Amino acid sequence: MKIATFNINGIGARLPRLLDWLAEATPDVVCLQEIKTVDEKFPVAEIAAAGYRSLVHGQKGFNGVAILSRAEAVETKRGLDGDPADDHSRYLEAEVEGVRIASIYLPNGNPQPGPKFGYKIAWFARLSERARALSALERPVVLAGDYNVIPTAEDVFNEVAMSHDALTQPETRAAFRTLRHAGWTDAIRSVQPTGRAYTFWDYQAGAWPRDSGLRIDHLLLSPSAADRLVNAGIDRAVRGGERASDHVPAWVELRG
Repeated sequence: MKIATFNINGIGARLPRLLDWLAEATPDVVCLQEIKTVDEKFPVAEIAAAGYRSLVHGQKGFNGVAILSRAEAVETKRGLDGDPADDHSRYLEAEVEGVRIASIYLPNGNPQPGPKFGYKIAWFARLSERARALSALERPVVLAGDYNVIPTAEDVFNEVAMSHDALTQPETRAAFRTLRHAGWTDAIRSVQPTGRAYTFWDYQAGAWPRDSGLRIDHLLLSPSAADRLVNAGIDRAVRGGERASDHVPAWVELRG
């Protein structure tokens, strides 16, 4: 099973690029983030014509996550527990052919310090609670998405330039490490332990041609999923396409 994550940065603007990539990469499951549309306006018919079913947790204008799958996907959770006032569409979870898969769009947290950063760290704690519950199932689980976390200095083009950003703060990195140390495997770093493995290049300051990138899109595997790991990678070339998202797909292949 090939499972991908892709922050599409607006499904309306990027649908042609998404359909091109689906045809070329042929993933079995795709976790989308930042679809930036309500459920009713998601292009279900166009995606069905490409061979995929859609589960959607949308939001008007920003945020929004979805799970596309060739096989039937059964929704298991929409949103995270722990904050009844949180109305952001950032988490969607489903069961697909015996694998539990979550599409995650963790808050950016900028500017920091401030309430947005506080929301980010609190949301991360809620995600960790859900991860503990999923880990207790002792089944294959993939937590895939835009975590808005740069785990280490190796995952950023310039550590100093990003030193005040919410994505590199000690609290942010500590939350990611805590999740990892609870038994979750970073799929990309399992296959490529060192070196540049960027998944995001800003639209500003010539970031793409200069390769000034960040690794912020991650696929974390439960122990049962990690035991099935065959390969993982990043479809870097997608960033060079016309009207591309500022993110590219990252993916993992698991044995059946």
